[in-house]
Amino acid sequence: MAMAALRREGRRALLSTPSQVASMAARYPAASQPEIALLGARSVSTQIVRTRMKSVKNIQKITKAMKMVAASKLRAVQTRTENSRGLWQPFTALLGDTPSVDVKKNVIVAITSDKGLCGGINSTSVKVSKALLKMTSGPEKETKYVILGEKGKVQLIRDSRKHIEMTVSELQKNPINYTQVAVLADDILKNVEYDAIRVVFNKFQSVISFQPTMSTILSPEVMEKESESGGKVGNLDSYEIEGGETKSEILQNLTEFQFSCMIMHETH
Repeated sequence: MAMAALRREGRRALLSTPSQVASMAARYPAASQPEIALLGARSVSTQIVRTRMKSVKNIQKITKAMKMVAASKLRAVQTRTENSRGLWQPFTALLGDTPSVDVKKNVIVAITSDKGLCGGINSTSVKVSKALLKMTSGPEKETKYVILGEKGKVQLIRDSRKHIEMTVSELQKNPINYTQVAVLADDILKNVEYDAIRVVFNKFQSVISFQPTMSTILSPEVMEKESESGGKVGNLDSYEIEGGETKSEILQNLTEFQFSCMIMHETH
């Protein structure tokens, strides 16, 4: 009976002062001092383990909830990305994609994120953009940057400040729609002079895999020259133009629409 009472008060025995331990020993003379210490330690150790297990279970619940929220957001973004491919892919087939074209005025549009742990993705876009700058530079050539995203701006401004024509931040703060993207694309086209726009982005393949990609958009003037010289610039020549608009006007409208659709896809 003395041992049962001692088990109930074991935890207090270990946490008590020496005088209190001596008092308990006097109350239970059948139990020795080592027994008091061992029973108290056992009770306290069990309580610590139970508390830790409860804490771990609570953390597991929080982590599970965070995973569910992250998975839901990822599915929504992935769905928007896949749906937006139907916008720009037909333009690539119609107007073509000629990355090897040699022109005097190049504009590199580097698409990066504003924040987050996307170091590898942003660094890849920056590296490809720098490589393009070296490839398209020359004595009679001019290459400018248009940077979408704070991460790309921070990295490129270090050694390419003089080549930066325009920067846009907080574009991906909230889900964007085509109207916002169309205004942005129109603003870019009005503020830069170009013969070719080279858009650098990371193409989504899976949750853990992105492929560095570049798409080229030619100005209507360059596209007409390429077409007249026998170059392959898409399937536009396979269609007949009807109505009062000239081919130059149609190319101007299609180029602007292609650029906005491309940004719409690549900023998701």
